[in-house]
Amino acid sequence: MARPMWIAKALSLFPEMFPGPLGESLAGKALRDGVWELSAVDIRRFAKDRHRTVDDAPFGGGAGMVMKPDVLSAAIEAVAVPGVPKMLLSPRGTPFSQARARQLAAGPGVLLVCGRFEGVDERVIEAHALEEVSVGDFVLSGGEIAAMTVLDCCVRLLPGVMGEPASASEESFEDGLLEYPHYTRPASWTGPDGIDRQVPEILVSGHHGKVAEWRMKRREEITRRRRPDLWARRRTATGTEEK
Repeated sequence: MARPMWIAKALSLFPEMFPGPLGESLAGKALRDGVWELSAVDIRRFAKDRHRTVDDAPFGGGAGMVMKPDVLSAAIEAVAVPGVPKMLLSPRGTPFSQARARQLAAGPGVLLVCGRFEGVDERVIEAHALEEVSVGDFVLSGGEIAAMTVLDCCVRLLPGVMGEPASASEESFEDGLLEYPHYTRPASWTGPDGIDRQVPEILVSGHHGKVAEWRMKRREEITRRRRPDLWARRRTATGTEEK
């Protein structure tokens, strides 16, 4: 039995931003091949006044505007499907992870709410049990680019999207470690700094066991140096001591 199409929906004040980069490369090919489907819905369609107002001043004062609960709620109700996760892209959300992407890719799809202005009325988040997700410790002008990031991360994990299944299993974050360094031809290369750099000898040795060992050591070294938070988490999970 064929797997049902993975369906993504994005609620946005700027639906014309989609599919954007998702229409290219692997995600774009998968979209054209019918592996997944994307619908971008304009939140303004659900405004009731003639000016199609979607925001208002915050209670308690302060800078900026807030997305109106009645308008956004109506938009969510119109497109939400039971059993499909509903996410709000927000800088205060839980950091999005490769593990969460795998969970979403294994499901029926996702509904992404792209916030704008100073934020979304808290009552909408509560009423619709929106999962707040962040793609990094920074602030964007809106949730659209963050939504595309989430979608790209999920779509590439769908069956048949990547040519080599092992490509995903060996990537950064899959087992709590960053990826090992990569090399290709030529084996000897002189950079613009005039230094001749050789491919590590072990990689051309033909000894697969030693290559795997070398790669694991490099992964551990890079993770420990660049992402001490991931390294500490991995040590805790595996019960190992710092070397």
